[in-house]
Amino acid sequence: MATLKHQLTTLLHFRPLWRFALLISVVTIGFLATTSSSYPIPSAPSDKVNHLIAFIELTVLTRMAWPELRSIWYAPALLAFGLGIEIVQANLPYRDFSLADVAADGAGILIGLLPWPGLRKVVRKDLRDSPGSV
Repeated sequence: MATLKHQLTTLLHFRPLWRFALLISVVTIGFLATTSSSYPIPSAPSDKVNHLIAFIELTVLTRMAWPELRSIWYAPALLAFGLGIEIVQANLPYRDFSLADVAADGAGILIGLLPWPGLRKVVRKDLRDSPGSV
């Protein structure tokens, strides 16, 4: 019987799970950012805090899904996603474009790039175990 630690470690290294979670998050965030309806979901009273939390989540999920990928490749893509949302919102009659929202997205990405407990071990182990590594 596998120990709880082994099961959790296996889960942390199960990249398809993190890639699926990232896809679901991107679709959900895109939908919520462009819908005119309000949904009873937990959120902060400040829209900027919601942006911050969403982009921390997207960054951490990206790190879990592709631990070998350098942030220089995905951080600009995540920021472009945030900017894209704002551009779409600028063309919706019930939404507004906000550079402050893009700044909050960028802050969330930066926080998501900080060393998180356990995450660094996952990345190192995956790099060590990947084919072609020394």
